[in-house]
Amino acid sequence: MSRRTLMPRLLLLAGAAGALALLGLPANAQQPAETPPAAAPAPAAKPPLPLGHPLLGQPDTPGAQKLAPVAALPIATAADKLPVNQLTLPKGFKLELYASGLTNARMMRQGDKGTVFVSSRVIDKVYAIVEKNGKREVKVIASGLHRPNGIAFHKGTLYIAELYQISKIENIEANLDNPPKPTVIYNDLPKDEAHGWKFLALGPDNKLYFQVGAPCNICMPSPAHAQIRRINLDGSGMEVVARGIRQIVGMDFHPLTDVLYFTENSRDWMSEDVPQDKLNRLANPGKDNFGFPYCHQGDIADPEFGWGHSCDEFTKPVTLLGPHSAPLGMRFYTGDMFPAKFNNAILIARHGSWNRTNKFGGDVVMVKLNRDGTFRSIEPFITGFIQDNKYVGRPADVLVLKDGSLLVSDDYNGAVYRVTYDNGRLSSR
Repeated sequence: MSRRTLMPRLLLLAGAAGALALLGLPANAQQPAETPPAAAPAPAAKPPLPLGHPLLGQPDTPGAQKLAPVAALPIATAADKLPVNQLTLPKGFKLELYASGLTNARMMRQGDKGTVFVSSRVIDKVYAIVEKNGKREVKVIASGLHRPNGIAFHKGTLYIAELYQISKIENIEANLDNPPKPTVIYNDLPKDEAHGWKFLALGPDNKLYFQVGAPCNICMPSPAHAQIRRINLDGSGMEVVARGIRQIVGMDFHPLTDVLYFTENSRDWMSEDVPQDKLNRLANPGKDNFGFPYCHQGDIADPEFGWGHSCDEFTKPVTLLGPHSAPLGMRFYTGDMFPAKFNNAILIARHGSWNRTNKFGGDVVMVKLNRDGTFRSIEPFITGFIQDNKYVGRPADVLVLKDGSLLVSDDYNGAVYRVTYDNGRLSSR
C-alpha cells in the first residue's frame, strides 16, 4: 500500500480512538448496541414468619395489617404514673396500689407467712413482696430464668414453671434474702416459644397441673402439645388429663367440687368478632377434648381443620368470654371480705385484645355458677384499663389474699393493685 493511501486511513483510525477516549472507553472497545433502560430492582422478599408467630396467618388487608401485639413496657411504671384513679369498681369497693417496680408482673401466689410471689413472662425474674417495718418491699428471689410465668406454693416450697422445665425452691420464705437456686424436678417439655409459657396450679390431689400450649395460631398439634398435664410434687407420674386446648393462662379448682376450671385463648385471624375465648371445666379427666384445632368456641368449625368433624364431638365451654378478650388468670373467690354474691364466684382477668380494631376486654369480670357448676351470669367488676381505645394497663392475674382482699397484677405497668370492700361506706371510683 502506498504512503499516500495509508495516511488517510491512519488519521481515520486515530480520530476514532480519540472519540472513544472522550467517551471514557479504551481504544480497542466496541461501541455498545442500544439497550433498553434497566428495570427497577424487585423489592426484597420479606422473610417468612416463624411457626407460631402472632402475625402468622394475618389477612392481607389494610385493617388487619394495622393490628399488632401490645408489648409490655420494658421498665416498670413509676408509682405516681399508674392508672389507679382511672379504674372503676362497684360501689363499696376501693382499689389502691399494693406494690410497684415489678417489671412485667404476671402470676401471683401467697406463701404461708404472707409473702406474695409474682412471676414474669418476658423477663427472667420471680419477685417476692414482703412487709418490712410497716412498708412493702420488692425482692428478686430468682433470675436467669426462661419465661418463668407459672408459679405455685405448697408447704413452704415455691414451684416455678419455665418454658421448658419446672423447678422448686424449698423453704423459700426463710431464705428471701439469700434464696438458693431452683432445683429442676421436670423437664420433659417442648421448647416452642409460641404459647410455651406455662400456668401452674396445685390440685386438691397435691399434684401440679399445667398446660402445654399449641405451638402456633392454628395447626395440627403434635401429641405433646395442646393439652393439660399433671405431675407429682417430685416431678414423677406425668399424666395427660385433657386435650384439644390452644392456650391456657389461668386455672383454678372449684372450692366445693374440686373440679378444674380454666380460661382458654382461641385462635386468631378468623375475624375480629369470632371466635370468642372460653371458660372451660374438666369434668372427665383423661377423656375431655376441648376441640382445638377442629372446633372453636364450642360451635364454629375451623375453616381448614374442621372438615369431617362436628363440634358436638368435643367438650363444650362453660361460657364464652368475648372475642379475643385474652382471659388469663382466674380464681374462685373464697374470702370473707366481699359481699355474699361473690362467694365461690370466679374472678377472671381479661388481658384484652390486640387483634381487634376496637379493643375488647382489659378488665376483671365476675362469673357466677349454678349449684351444678354450670354458667349463671357474668358481670364487670374492674373496668378502665382501656381508655380511648388504648391500654393504660393490662390485668394479668388475680389472687385472693388470706384477709379476703383481692390482688390484681398489671403486667403492662409492672404493678400490683389491691381491692378491698368496706360494706358500702366508700364511694365508687
